[in-house]
Amino acid sequence: MSSVHIEITHATVNERPILRHLMELYQYDFSEFDNADLGPLGLFDYPYLDHYWVEPERTPFLVRVDGNLTGFVLVARYNYLTGQKDTWVMAEFFIMRKYRRQGIGENVARQVFDKFPGAWQVGQINENQTAIVFWRSVINRYSQGDFQ
Repeated sequence: MSSVHIEITHATVNERPILRHLMELYQYDFSEFDNADLGPLGLFDYPYLDHYWVEPERTPFLVRVDGNLTGFVLVARYNYLTGQKDTWVMAEFFIMRKYRRQGIGENVARQVFDKFPGAWQVGQINENQTAIVFWRSVINRYSQGDFQ
């Protein structure tokens, strides 16, 4: 990766519209795998987005590269296996296509893992093989192979 400045900042309530716009790009990309349709206003719907500014176990981040908006990360505190709030979850992770395959996504993931030490769950859907390969590779390197 060439020398770039990657910045991950907590998305404030005033930045919620920015994250909502980026979420549309993310959901457009993701519709290839989940076959989601647009709503009547021509937008996708992410029903949990507003929860990230009112529930303390959810944290929204914006990602910038060299000052340019690049993506977002949504982190939650929840264990999908037990229903307890004892595990960090990479709820959503989006890097714009322009910035992919440059090491930026891995850098962002590592920074987020470092911000929230402890157990993590990072899920992917079977149809998104690119995400599966990405996350297995990133987590393997980050954990030095210590993951399930």
